[in-house]
Amino acid sequence: MKRLINNLTFQVLVAIALGILVGLYYKPFAPTAQLISKTFINLITMLIAPIIFFTIVLGIAGMSDMKKVGRVGGKALLYFEVVTTFALIIGVTVANLVKPGDGFVSTIPADTAKLAVYEKAASDMKWGDFLAHIVPSNAFKAFAEGDILQILFFAILFGIGLSKMGDTGTTVINLFEKISKVFFNIMHIVMKAAPLGAFGGMAYTISTYGIKTLQPLALLMVSVYATMALFIFVVLNVICYLFKFSLWQYLKHIRQEILIVLGTSSSESALPGMMEKLEKFGCSKSVVGLVIPAGYSFNLDGTTIYLSMCTIFLAQVFHVPLTLMQQLTIIGILMVTSKGAAGVTGSGFIVLTSTLAAIKLIPVEGVAILLGVDRFMSEARAITNVIGNGAATIVIAKSEKEFDEAKYRAAIAR
Repeated sequence: MKRLINNLTFQVLVAIALGILVGLYYKPFAPTAQLISKTFINLITMLIAPIIFFTIVLGIAGMSDMKKVGRVGGKALLYFEVVTTFALIIGVTVANLVKPGDGFVSTIPADTAKLAVYEKAASDMKWGDFLAHIVPSNAFKAFAEGDILQILFFAILFGIGLSKMGDTGTTVINLFEKISKVFFNIMHIVMKAAPLGAFGGMAYTISTYGIKTLQPLALLMVSVYATMALFIFVVLNVICYLFKFSLWQYLKHIRQEILIVLGTSSSESALPGMMEKLEKFGCSKSVVGLVIPAGYSFNLDGTTIYLSMCTIFLAQVFHVPLTLMQQLTIIGILMVTSKGAAGVTGSGFIVLTSTLAAIKLIPVEGVAILLGVDRFMSEARAITNVIGNGAATIVIAKSEKEFDEAKYRAAIAR
């Protein structure tokens, strides 16, 4: 019994259940709950930049062949594009079959102020600017703002520069390894507060948005969750089978990270833990360092499913018949726009708004219908994104023969 109580997974599950109860029956607690959740996410966020930087630098510096860095990056981007395309197609197909928008009548008042913010952000979002933004004008500013893509870019260059020093760079590498261990030790301390963060996040969500807001959009919610489950247990399961590792063992290995994401609705809260868990699962430090941070920007499987389904849902709500060619065009646009708001708060709404503006077929103001339930769907998005990124890392590690089977067997034995 004592062992169960001390288990972090059990603690987070209990915290989520308590958060739901507090959110339902004590709504004035919402501001305090939000503060608790935000503080925990801040604790995790402060570790993300240094952990990503040191992991990437040490991984690249340990590679003797710099061509391998480019090959791993190229494979990862190709994998991301192929798998997210599958996610988009599945989302569109299910939305067309289930038709969650047919006969929809909303009783929820639209939050026009929030919608205006998203519309402005969408109009400001440009693909060219996104690509240019990857290169930081100031490396220290990238760390201060926690910009994952910019940190990734700088860390790759730093790692390559360090590797060119040869034996003279050994002192720096040894120092970085010790500093990296310090940050992971801090992370272990912070993770003890994970139940509090999950409790606060769930209590805030339920008390602020309420269960009643789900009723008008229940079919869409069920469809989105079911589609994401279909993607994980069918598409990702097939990928796992082809690359000879168990999806169930992998999910069991990262169960704590999944529960933390469920409680906080933030995929970033699991990033440092995922990097450590994937190394323990058998992936090399270099592959983990390159693929996971890039995946958080380019491999958003859950977000792409959400975007495709919501676009078709709104077309059905406004009785806009879409031909096959128009739906293929929407998929093509989403393949680009789904990656254009990486790391931006409210990115799902920003991308959806920009996509509707681009296709000029569905009223942009329709996005307001989804504002009340987005928080509840964000948990499914974040969990799917995290699971998909971890699977991508294992696939790339195996394809590069950077996967330790002995570590894998030891991990699943535990």
